[in-house]
Amino acid sequence: MATTADFKNGLCIEFNGKLYSIVQFQHVKPGKGAAFVRTRLKNLETGKTLENTFSAGVKINTVRIERRPYQFLYKDDMGFNFMHQETFEQISLEEHQIENTDLFKEGQYVEIVVHAETENVLSCELPPFVELEVTYTEPGLKGDTASSTALKPATIETGATINVPLFIEIGEMIKIDTRTREYSERVK
Repeated sequence: MATTADFKNGLCIEFNGKLYSIVQFQHVKPGKGAAFVRTRLKNLETGKTLENTFSAGVKINTVRIERRPYQFLYKDDMGFNFMHQETFEQISLEEHQIENTDLFKEGQYVEIVVHAETENVLSCELPPFVELEVTYTEPGLKGDTASSTALKPATIETGATINVPLFIEIGEMIKIDTRTREYSERVK
């Protein structure tokens, strides 16, 4: 059991019979009335987010989860297959349990979030940044910039399309932010 004073980003709680992770929270003390906590919660099973307001001091059931290191092996008709880095145990996950499946490449390291008591797999998370090669993009021409942030679409080695700056060319390695699916920087 915890109270709203124990809230922090990433804390997993049981709310309305489902498991949620706190994405964002804000303690509010209005000049008139009781204090409360505004939260944005992410459902660990479906990935959907919702906003909820808790009264200050209310008791919440916390849930123990574990983040385990896995390596993405391959995708087949059964789903996405992963291998645990320490025990070499292999598991298969369905596509709806994984975000940004088009940014996965074979050998990619991920964290699989598991409910500690029931051993249920809740989700699979990529690291914050991945490095991938650009396989196709149109050449960027000088003078094409209407603003200072001129972008063009680029196809990367996994088949996903990401907007990149005009100076990026075919064959270059780029770093992509997996949370926003945006270009971060060129890899040297």
